[in-house]
Amino acid sequence: MTTWNALLREQLTAHWDTQLRPRLDGLGDDEYFWEPVPGAWNVRPRGTGTAPVQAGSGEMTIDFAFPEPDPPPVTTIAWRLGHVIVGVLAVRNAAHFGGAPADYESFAYAATATEALAQLDAEHATWTAGVEGLGEEGLLRPVGAAEGAHAAAPHAALVLHIQREVIHHLAEVALLRDLHAHGAGTAR
Repeated sequence: MTTWNALLREQLTAHWDTQLRPRLDGLGDDEYFWEPVPGAWNVRPRGTGTAPVQAGSGEMTIDFAFPEPDPPPVTTIAWRLGHVIVGVLAVRNAAHFGGAPADYESFAYAATATEALAQLDAEHATWTAGVEGLGEEGLLRPVGAAEGAHAAAPHAALVLHIQREVIHHLAEVALLRDLHAHGAGTAR
C-alpha cells in the first residue's frame, strides 16, 4: 500500500538518485570555487572575503549580506552547496530530526568539493530518515516554533518546501557545472 509519507520521500529520492546526485559526481575544487562573474558570493578562506557578512566557524566562511543586495550577487557552486547543506537541510535536521545544531554562523564550511559532497550526503541521509520517521501521523503535526511564522503548518508542508529547495538549488549547481565545462566567462 502506498502512503503519503512514501510518496513525499519519493519526490526527492527519484530526483536525488537519477539526476541530482549523479550530476555532482566528479566535482573538483576548481569547479567548486569557480566564480562565473566578478563579485560572485563564494565560500572562501577566512579573512579573504569582501561581502558584508562572512559566516562560518572554521577555516572557510560563506559570503552574505543582510539585507540581501538588489539584485543579489551570483553565487558559486560552493555557495549553493553551503546553502543547501546548512540553510536548507542541516537547520531543519537539527530542529526536527535530532541533527546537530546548525546555522550559517557556526557551521564549518567545506574547504574542498569532496568534503562538501560528504556533508551534503550526510544531511540528505538525515533528512530522508527523518521524513520516513514522521510516518503518516507525523506529517500532519504542526512544525512548531522552529519554523517561525509557519509554526502551525504541518510537517508535510515543510517536507514539500525543503525538497523543492533541494531540487531547485541542485539544478542550479548542475547548470553552473555545464557553464564551467563549456568555458563560460573565458571567451566572448
